[in-house]
Amino acid sequence: MTEAPQKRKRGFTDKLEQGRQTFQPALWVEVIVIGLLALYALLFVVMNTQRVKVSFVLTSTRVSLIWVILLSLAVGLVLGVLLSQLHRHRQRRR
Repeated sequence: MTEAPQKRKRGFTDKLEQGRQTFQPALWVEVIVIGLLALYALLFVVMNTQRVKVSFVLTSTRVSLIWVILLSLAVGLVLGVLLSQLHRHRQRRR
């Protein structure tokens, strides 16, 4: 009968090498950046909760400032996408 090879006890250098192989600095940078962006977004919302008057052509209303900011962002984004599609469509015709 053959004896099973003895498992070598892992030393400090082996553990250090395994740590080097499993450590992923890019992943940790991403996690930290995402966390900071989430914290910034949360603070942005919390600091813009005061109510403001929004006047339309025929009416006006009072809403939280954050909703005005987010609505403006959404409208700008949609208009930007639509205009870029229109420009792309016109360039294709030529």
